[in-house]
Amino acid sequence: MFFYKIHRNMKQFQIPKDNKNTLIIALGDPAGIGTEITLKALGSKYLNEKIQPLLVGCKNNIYQTYTKLINHGVNNIPDPKELDIVDIPLENKITPGIVNKHSGSASFRWLVNATNILLEGKGKALVTAPISKIAWHKAGHKFAGQTELLGKLTNKKTSMLFTAISPNNGWRFNTLLATTHIPVNEINNKLTKELITYKLNTLLNFCRQFKEKPLIQIAGLNPHAGEEGKIGIEEEKLVIPVLNQWKSDNPTIQIRGPMPPDTCWISSANAWNDTSNNKNNAPDGILALYHDQGLIPVKLIAFDEAVNTTLGLPFVRTSPDHGTALDIAGKFKARETSMVAAINNAWLLSR
Repeated sequence: MFFYKIHRNMKQFQIPKDNKNTLIIALGDPAGIGTEITLKALGSKYLNEKIQPLLVGCKNNIYQTYTKLINHGVNNIPDPKELDIVDIPLENKITPGIVNKHSGSASFRWLVNATNILLEGKGKALVTAPISKIAWHKAGHKFAGQTELLGKLTNKKTSMLFTAISPNNGWRFNTLLATTHIPVNEINNKLTKELITYKLNTLLNFCRQFKEKPLIQIAGLNPHAGEEGKIGIEEEKLVIPVLNQWKSDNPTIQIRGPMPPDTCWISSANAWNDTSNNKNNAPDGILALYHDQGLIPVKLIAFDEAVNTTLGLPFVRTSPDHGTALDIAGKFKARETSMVAAINNAWLLSR
């Protein structure tokens, strides 16, 4: 197993013995908004009060962020003295809004140590604040993102799913990605019968946590889902045969597709905004065939509420559905809504 050495300070830290509600929070890139949105989220009235957070990051940076937030009039945040923290100090000064190898090294070490805490059974779920892939690469860590590192650390096959609960009606919106952080010109080579089948099974298993017979939908790869082979052959040659076989193997599950990508998420958008409780036509889960195909509608429909969830790990992992927001880092105006959703969903899913 790919296993980094745990930071020496972690061994000295007394993790709560009763860890049934303990969520481990890795604070992300210190040049971004991770610490800010974490403190704001932990003070939110919408956070489940049973949650016991354990922060992994730089204690001094947490205290500095807390003081600056108070000075900017943000008062509904917890005092760091009341928080459990695994202190892994920053080795160099960090400037908000500017990522470099030092910020990348810090966020990488924080995530590795947070993961090791989970692997030792000292927590129930992991929540990760946003990191910078550029900073990771500058620090010499050639991973495409946190999902890929977590798969390596746990030696597991992972999947990237985005889930959100509508504040309008409580409906849960789920989108799973078949392929993730790869160039567009590599998508065709990555999409195989085995991969699509595995992702459909993964999506079904997740949706079954909330509904025994969910409605599953899959997006086509080409415009108009290939138009019966007139605009690309991937649907006719690959996607449709896979779906037919999957339907045969799962006869009690309703599945639609491949659907034209430009209309695949319309029923989900309607269900998200609906207040009449008539969401029978909306899918319980959608499989997108590549990263931006899924992420564009997810962020348009549920940007503040969407949560990045890694499936396949030996523990629950969630993250806000946004990046480091370097343009507003250090300005203390970042919204914590998605971080609140990430923490609440981690607690819910881990139960």
